[in-house]
Amino acid sequence: MSKKLNINLIFAIVATGLMSFCGVLIETAGNITFPVLMREFHVNLATVQWMTTGYLLIASVIMPLSAFLKKNFSSKSLFIIAVLLFLSGLIIDASATNFALLVSGRVIQGAAAGIALPLMFNIILEQAPTNQRGLLMGIGTMITAIAPALGPTFGGLVVNSLGWRYIFILIIPVIIIFFILGSIFISKNSDVKPHTKLDLPGFISIALTFSGLILAFSNLSAIQKKPLSFIFPFLIGIIFLVFFIKHSLTTKKPLINIRLFKKTRFTQGISAYFLFQINTLGLSFILPNYIQLVNGSTAMTAGLLVLPGGALGAILAPVSGRLLDNYGARKPILTGAVFELVGSLLFFIFASKLSSLLIIIFYLIIMLGVGLVMGNIMTTSLNLITVDQNADGNGLFNMAQQFSGAVGTSIISAIMQFVQQISTASSTAGRTTAGAQVALFFLFILVLFAVYLLYQATKKIDLVKE
Repeated sequence: MSKKLNINLIFAIVATGLMSFCGVLIETAGNITFPVLMREFHVNLATVQWMTTGYLLIASVIMPLSAFLKKNFSSKSLFIIAVLLFLSGLIIDASATNFALLVSGRVIQGAAAGIALPLMFNIILEQAPTNQRGLLMGIGTMITAIAPALGPTFGGLVVNSLGWRYIFILIIPVIIIFFILGSIFISKNSDVKPHTKLDLPGFISIALTFSGLILAFSNLSAIQKKPLSFIFPFLIGIIFLVFFIKHSLTTKKPLINIRLFKKTRFTQGISAYFLFQINTLGLSFILPNYIQLVNGSTAMTAGLLVLPGGALGAILAPVSGRLLDNYGARKPILTGAVFELVGSLLFFIFASKLSSLLIIIFYLIIMLGVGLVMGNIMTTSLNLITVDQNADGNGLFNMAQQFSGAVGTSIISAIMQFVQQISTASSTAGRTTAGAQVALFFLFILVLFAVYLLYQATKKIDLVKE
């Protein structure tokens, strides 16, 4: 039976979501600061990328612990831990005197995000009335989705007017405000059962899996010159992934229940989610480079051109969640999937002559699809599993989100770099255009496959339980 929507629950969702929002905001804003940081700390591009890689790596390692943490600590305790970690990371970064300190601050923020993002969705899954779940999952998705849209613009404004340190300084009071908000509105979860044993072999193996694979993909662009920098960590990641799977299927209390992948529609949903995330993050890499290197615009212009689309996708997330609550999953999901497919196809077709206006229009189409699809895929897939499996399913989706961040950007970067090296174009703009064309075609193929998965998942029955 449906319960009335609780305003306290909305404030709890916003409070927990803001840390993930701030983490992604800093990540995307930080891309603007890379040239400045390289000059100030005398590091190269491969080194400065650790600002992003370190954050993603630790967040990905922490997220598999979400089911264990949920069973052993109250939501309020986890929230307080995450806030204190995030504030510590911000203070370290704002006052960093060397690059190692700067990366360590981002690593600490990644740990906070690894706790906060699953916590937000666990609160929704536990406390949301049945007829409001889509709306609230949409609100949660909106909070995190708007960060990539605002990041480049925020970073450009702050760096140009105040300096890179203020990217961290300005977020400190925001975190403090939402710490107060969360302390008031997040319940203590009196039913928490402490002292569940941690699956240590499972945690170590999944940590090494993500560490190996993320390090491998971060080195993918250098595979021609330094093949071992990709091959060695990739093999480490695969070996420990195999161990993790075998261990999880034989132990009584695994770190995370991977038997959920036996449910075909759940697997189709999370796979499509992963592919759509790669598309979104891949575009966030391609478009700023194209706008600056091909069209000759500034970093600020690049941020402003993608802002309308990003904002539209974020704003639509709760709207699409309400559509799911009222009309079921199939219509909004497939409608959004078609928009993503059309937008991806248009980007590929016009890749050689993408004006500012075309970029705005095509990106709006893509993000219209994202707004209709992403939160609803997660909601409907989690509706397929039992209540006691929600924490595991939520953890798997959040792991997929973080891993797609590392994989998507790295693959697209490697494709563009490889094509630029073999291109016969005489100018940087020409070589960048050639790289963008191939990368956009690759993303179109991924989106096409994701649409097929969603069509299969929703073909016979609606995923939403009545």
